[in-house]
Amino acid sequence: MTLEALAAQPRAARLLAGALESGRLAHAYAFIGPAGTGRTSAALQFAGALLCPKAGCGSCRECRLAAGRQHPDLHVLVPTLSDPKSKGAPAIRITDIRELERKASLRPAMAARKVFILDDAEKMTPDAPQAFLKTLEEPPAHTVLILVLPTPRALPATILSRCQPVRFLPGVDVAAAESVDNALRLVAEVRAKGAELMFRKTERLDRAKAEALVDGCWRLCRDLMLAGTGVPAGVLTAPELADELAREAAAWTTDDLVGVIASCRESRDALARNVNARLTIEVLLSRLALRAV
Repeated sequence: MTLEALAAQPRAARLLAGALESGRLAHAYAFIGPAGTGRTSAALQFAGALLCPKAGCGSCRECRLAAGRQHPDLHVLVPTLSDPKSKGAPAIRITDIRELERKASLRPAMAARKVFILDDAEKMTPDAPQAFLKTLEEPPAHTVLILVLPTPRALPATILSRCQPVRFLPGVDVAAAESVDNALRLVAEVRAKGAELMFRKTERLDRAKAEALVDGCWRLCRDLMLAGTGVPAGVLTAPELADELAREAAAWTTDDLVGVIASCRESRDALARNVNARLTIEVLLSRLALRAV
């Protein structure tokens, strides 16, 4: 099975790979997540795996046809304008849903099943979801439906409750995650070795590096507040640091972290007013690492 589009979505990859390997497929899936998370690409690759006799080998004729959207059993429905000259927003209309129903009632032309992808499914017109509900309630044999949408509330609950949800998380901001890592390491070093190390670390600190460090500390406090509530790792700025952040969060109260966040804001304001960068960072690190008030 080849699902390269899911490389950055391990949970979704495990769910879909497990369905393919076990053969226990839902009749409808909802790929839920913000734009840019690979939802549509993943839907197309999953569709290709569903149409492939080897569950997604990536090299057979069926896989090549699906990759080019030329497979006769792959149907991709996207929002369109009612009239090419219309200035209205593209939409999926009830006529589109009726045509989907008609095609779904036919036998597969080549593969063992048919796959329908409804991209930007949240753009159905108000009357379309009710018509689509009939298809979900009485799904045609050998048919898999994949809805692509941004949030669970983008369609009526009656629709989503009949779909297997597949969550797509926003991509990790590598620079932001690195800033949290740097801040966490620096706090640990200063805490272990004291003010003398802090003075050495800030000795040649220019303004740009100071601003980056303040932002890292700010994000660190944000992650600590979230980690302390037991949120999933994917919600954190630096998901790979989830265990370390959880341990660090246990040593803080919410009020303490709110106080340090206020210090971060003050530090940013101070740097904007050209206050000495070294002094600004030393005050912030004293609060964050040495718990100075």
